[in-house]
Amino acid sequence: MTAPTPTSVALLLGLSFFLGLAFEDFFARSDQRRPGGIRTFPMLAVAGGVLYLFDPVHFIPFTGGLIVLGAWLIVYYRAHVSERDEIGESNVGLVVPVLNVHAYLLGAVALALPPWIAVAMTVTSVLLLTGREQLHALAHWLEMKEIVTAGQFLILTGIVLPLLPNHPVTTLTAITPRQAWLALVVVCTFSYVSYLAQRYWAAAAGGLWMAALGGLYSSTATTVVLARQAKAEPATRRQAQAGITLATGIMYLRILAIIAIFNMVLARRLALALGGLSLAALVICALQYWYLKPAADELKARAMSVPVSTNPLQLGPAVIFALLFIVTSLVSSWATTEFGATGIYSLAAIVGISDIDPFVLNLAQGGTTSVPEAALAAAVLIAASSNNILKAFYAACFAGGRATAGSAVALALLAVAGVAAAVATAAMSG
Repeated sequence: MTAPTPTSVALLLGLSFFLGLAFEDFFARSDQRRPGGIRTFPMLAVAGGVLYLFDPVHFIPFTGGLIVLGAWLIVYYRAHVSERDEIGESNVGLVVPVLNVHAYLLGAVALALPPWIAVAMTVTSVLLLTGREQLHALAHWLEMKEIVTAGQFLILTGIVLPLLPNHPVTTLTAITPRQAWLALVVVCTFSYVSYLAQRYWAAAAGGLWMAALGGLYSSTATTVVLARQAKAEPATRRQAQAGITLATGIMYLRILAIIAIFNMVLARRLALALGGLSLAALVICALQYWYLKPAADELKARAMSVPVSTNPLQLGPAVIFALLFIVTSLVSSWATTEFGATGIYSLAAIVGISDIDPFVLNLAQGGTTSVPEAALAAAVLIAASSNNILKAFYAACFAGGRATAGSAVALALLAVAGVAAAVATAAMSG
């Protein structure tokens, strides 16, 4: 055990004083008296610290003091729990005894553990205490299904992920089950952020914000929705064209961010190409939005909107993504073994007609270990370009005529630029 230092003692006193100050300020509006405050909490913290120092191995004096404090709080709680405050609520809640116990424990924590632990637990307690109204409002505002969604995310990350083996289970691919599920978690996290923003951020209720968030979720689905809307509501054509291009621009950044999480070397190799393609898409989007002649009735029309995406953390879609990832990994390994880099390029062009995330993540996590980094980067660019051709087809077919012809042309040009970047990148691999 290290002896207490003046710094640790000062930390103990300062944090307990801060906790007591917040406690008294929060309950200052009430006429009811509650145990604790700016004097009581520092004394409890000092008592806890001193009793801990008497026996820092077995904690017998410290435990005895905690029992005494707990017994007194029980007596107090039972005597006052039936009282009502000025708004008719129970006079004593669990927050009061918990904070008293917190102050007592703070003495030992500040002396025995790293300072950040004592600071973190005290600041967290103060924020939870003073944020009572906001937290209760949040609880009433959130729908039950969103809480279930958060539970599903915890299942994906906290239960399933740690249980999966982190070694290959077949010689057909180097990808492990944990890598496959981790890829699922990363993609779902990006999609879930987009889902929450679309659902609860008022500024994203319509317009280009919705298209940008759609690109974070799925640029292909966003293209289909906006193309159909442009056909049904001609007044939104200009915004729809810009939105389709914007969603693709965000898609490039999304791909780069996902790759960077798993393979920073590959991300650095792709940064210039994907960043340049994203910038080009954003410039085209700006030209479409600000310089194309708006429809005569556009100002009277309602704002362009994209339906809120479905919950990306549902276990059914998660299992489908995991299966796609595994199949893509197996096919990629086979194509590399049989045809080398040419097989990966051909597969990249094919997967563009579906979800390219499993393919991109497989490359980023080393599913094709015998292929050079430059060839992997070229394959990612080919897959994104192939997906752009598909979206250009959707933009032209679902809207019909010239409704989103500008975006279809823009997507085709971005696809050509992506292939050119892929050829230049592949040339680096020799």
